[in-house]
Parts: sequence; structure tokens; C-alpha cells
Amino acid sequence: MRGRRTRSAALLASLLAGAALAAPTFAATAPATDFRQRPPEAEVIYFLLPDRFENGDASNDRGGLSGDRLSTGYDPTDTGFFHGGDFAGLTQRLDYIQGLGATAVWVAPIFQNKPVQGPPGRESAAYHGYWITDFTRVDDHFGDNAAFARFVDAAHARGIKVYMDIVANHTADVIQYRDCARRGCSYRSQGDYPYSRRGGVDGAPINDGFDGVDFSRLTRPDYAYDAYVPEGERDVKVPAWLNDPIYYHNRGDSDWWGESNLDGDFSGLDDLFTENPRVVQGFIDIYGAWIDRFGIDGFRIDTARHVDPAFWRAFIPAMRERAAARGIPNFHIFGEAAETDPALLAGFTRSDRYPAVLDFAFQKTVRDVVAGTEPPEKLALLFRADVLYEGGEATAMQLPTFVGNHDQGRFGYQIVSARPDISDEELLARQTLGHAMMMFLRGTPVIYYGDEQGFTGDGDDRRSRQDMFATQTPGYAADRIIGQRAGPFDTNATLYRRLGDMARLRIATPSLVSGLQTVRQAGKAPGLFVVSRRVPGDTGETLIAFNTSTAPASAHIVVDARSSRWASLHGQCADQVAAPGSLAVSVPALDYIICRSEAVR
Repeated sequence: MRGRRTRSAALLASLLAGAALAAPTFAATAPATDFRQRPPEAEVIYFLLPDRFENGDASNDRGGLSGDRLSTGYDPTDTGFFHGGDFAGLTQRLDYIQGLGATAVWVAPIFQNKPVQGPPGRESAAYHGYWITDFTRVDDHFGDNAAFARFVDAAHARGIKVYMDIVANHTADVIQYRDCARRGCSYRSQGDYPYSRRGGVDGAPINDGFDGVDFSRLTRPDYAYDAYVPEGERDVKVPAWLNDPIYYHNRGDSDWWGESNLDGDFSGLDDLFTENPRVVQGFIDIYGAWIDRFGIDGFRIDTARHVDPAFWRAFIPAMRERAAARGIPNFHIFGEAAETDPALLAGFTRSDRYPAVLDFAFQKTVRDVVAGTEPPEKLALLFRADVLYEGGEATAMQLPTFVGNHDQGRFGYQIVSARPDISDEELLARQTLGHAMMMFLRGTPVIYYGDEQGFTGDGDDRRSRQDMFATQTPGYAADRIIGQRAGPFDTNATLYRRLGDMARLRIATPSLVSGLQTVRQAGKAPGLFVVSRRVPGDTGETLIAFNTSTAPASAHIVVDARSSRWASLHGQCADQVAAPGSLAVSVPALDYIICRSEAVR
């Protein structure tokens, strides 16, 4: 449903005037031969689900399977089933991705999945890629390993990096328990069901050789539940060792707190025993082989917080060593830990030794500030916590920042949720402002596919995973579009052009990539949030001023006293300081300006 137009004509004129200030056009990316020399923070990442991007080969829509949708997983009218996107289609659309200014493509898991899971009447398909059975090959719905290789090679030829989404926490739901109904097994703790007893503290002794430290000495998996693999699925997982229940915790469904966060089944998915050295080495071999074979450039790690830290302390260095041996010096690894407290996020870079984590704290803060439910001061508080990350501000610049994704919903939906009566014009302005914060503040920006086409969505999870190609899903077809859009893959769409301009401006301005960030002003009510960014050793600085208010905002901003002459990179900037150390800025409603000092006295 379209939003009602409730704002005044003056506000509308201000918004449209601000929107008309297009950023200049800059050269796109570094030459393809140099792409691997770019550090992680130099990327503009484009995140997509292959099934929902482009269908280049209709012959694989059903993944080589026959029968109805519960057998093949294919139903393009249902949000929870495969829609036909594949690597042939993705490869065909690399022009579109490069035209947006993206320098890296992050793809949701591509491995062979169990096509359909769920209780009768509530089944859904593995179009998202997180129900893996075979970790060594591409899912038949997406093509094959050769199709993936062609995609990677084509991307690399353009200087575009490829990041894979990987999973080490769980596999598809295959293991069952004789003690309870499928997906009805509550979590059984180590205290109540120790490894040394079968069926509880009063049960018969088992695993006599287990010393409580070396989990490879466990010989029986029935300490909590009597786990087994159904006859028809005994060999479904690849590599073959994954079919043995001894390599899983088998303690029942996680209840999402305490010990069960690490050892519980993730909504019924088989939870891997990542403390076992065989599992650690097994996944080093699995994912190292993808680096060796395809020369990929990074990993986003799913459900990272649900795996014990010792696993990551072994796995991550092994992957970086494998990548370096393959000639990939800047292999980017970032984990998913859905925490909005930056102190908790920073902990994963210390205890788990993650080089970076997805910046959920940034996402929440930008959402609230741009929606107008929190003041700009919240951003200043967020960035004060950057020192907590291992490596401090340098690590913070490598944190992938985002405003919406496939789990939380799109940024447009979040804004509409906070402001249900928002007009189309104001929604476009706030959508633009949020993406500008993502693109120009510290961190490595991640564009969620479809945001550049103005997709809003009407919820989280599957309701935010629209088709980029012509959709057959009624809910997706009725989506509220932000800005103007003529049809699928419209390179003249309002937000495609705006995000493309942002990406090119960022790439062309070193201080917007690697400049250390200083907060200059952050109000206690909707209004100005201003930072300066400077590359250590360089002269001059870049000032970015955002206005979260529905009225124009002006102020004198502290700058380096040596910065005297200024130029506009976006919007209108004063060309001279008002006085040494003070620059006058004026920012239209719900807009931003970027100013660059040209001379230092």
C-alpha cells in the first residue's frame, strides 16, 4: 500500500532539491589485474541469494528432480520455495552489478541442500542454501561446479571479488532421535546428561575412555538422545564422515540461551560437534578445497556465534594460510553474530579471533537514527566503542556495515514500520540517507540486492527475499517500490543511480575508504551528525554531514585549523572556512553533504 502524502509542500520541495544534487561520476574499479591487492575495507559488497537473482538456465529449475514441489522444491509462486535463479543468470548480470559500483559479490550458501524440509503442511525448500547435505558441490538448482567456476572467472576478469557464505554450525535435518518426535526434542544439558552416562546421570556408564577434554575419544553418541540416521538418508551427506552421528551434539533443539546456544540443534538442524578434532580438520579440508579450486576471495560465516570459539581459532588461520598460498593476500573473513551491543560484537574478534564481524550494532543504530526514533548522538556512542575491537579502529573499518538483509528485512520496511504513514517522497529520502551513512561512514558497505531497485518488502526472512527477475509471487509483485523503477534490472531506477553514484564517489576518495573517523557533531534531537575522515599522513580532510531532521539544518563545525579551502563532493559546501578551524555547513532536510579540504595552510 502506498504511503499517504502528509508532509508540507515546503518539506517536499526541500527533499526534492536535495535529491537533485547528484554526485559526480568517477572511474569504477581498479584494473582487474590489481583487484586482489585491495584491502577488505576498499570493497563495496553486493549481497544476493542466487535463487532470487536471475534465471539463466530454466533446465535446472527443479534441480534435476521430478514430481511436485515437495519433491523438487520448485514453486515460483511461493516465497518459501525455489524460484529458478542460478549461476548462469548471475554471470549474465555482472554488467548490472558492476554498473552499480560493487567491487565484491557475496552469495548466500551455494552447496547441495536437502531440497525440502518441515512437518506436513509446513514444508519449505532450501532456496536460501542453509540446509546443506553435500559440502563439496553446487546445488543442482543453481547449476554445477563448472557454472560456479565460470561465474568466479567472469567476476575476477572484471576485478570483482567473490565471497562465499559458509556454514560450520550445522547440516540439514537428517538425524532423528528415537526418544522423541522429530523437531519435538527439548534441549538436554551436559549437567543432566553427561557424556559419561547413557540417558542421564543415573544411566549406564558409556564413553569410558573420554577424559572430558579430547572429544575424539567419544565412541557413543547416545548420552542425551538415542540418535540415528533414517535408512533412506544414511549416505546423503558428503564428505562421508558427516553421516556418523558421533560428529553431532545430539542434545535436542536449542532454546537460544546458555549452553544450548552452542550445543543445541538450530531449529532441528543437525548441530555439528565442532569441539571434535575430526570435525575441525574436516571443515578446514572442505572449505580450503573451495579456495584451492576456485580462488574465491572471502568467507561470510553463518551462525558464527553458535560454534565454540576454539573451532574458529583453528579454522580462521588455516583459511588465511590456504588463501595466501593460492595468491590471495587479502582474504576477507567476517562472522555473523546477531548482537546489537558493540561490546558483545567486539568480543568475537577477541575470543573467537574473527578478523571482522557483521556490524549489527551499526544496522540498528542507523535504522533508529534515520527513522527519527533516536538522536544522532546514538551514532557517536556507537563509534566510541570501536576501540573495543581487536585492532581497534583499523578493525572497525573492515566490519561489513549494512542497513537491511535477508533475515531482518529491508531498510525500507524498517522505516515504514517506524513511520507507517510515511509518504513516498520522504521514504525515498530516508532510504537514501541510510544508505549514504552505510557508504560513507567507517566500515565496509554491503548493499542488499534489490535495495537499488527500491524493494521494500513487508517483513523479515522470506518476505524480504524478492525476485530480481519478473516474479510470479503475488506478495512480491505487490511490493511497495521506493523511487522510480521501470522493471527488472532497471539501471535508470532512482536508487540504482543514487547508490551507484555513492559507490563510485567512495571508491574515488581514499579518505572515504580508509580514513580514520572523528565525530564532529552529534545532536540530542533529530538533526546534524557530522564526521571528518582523514588518512594518516595525508593533508586535508573529508567532512560528511548528515541531516536526520525534516527541516534544513545549519551549523559551524570544528575542522582542522589548517584546512582553509574546501570543495564540494556532494551537495553544496562552503569554499572557505568561516574562521580558522570553523566551517559553516548547511544541509537540506533528510539529506547529506560531503566536503573535501583542498589546501592546508
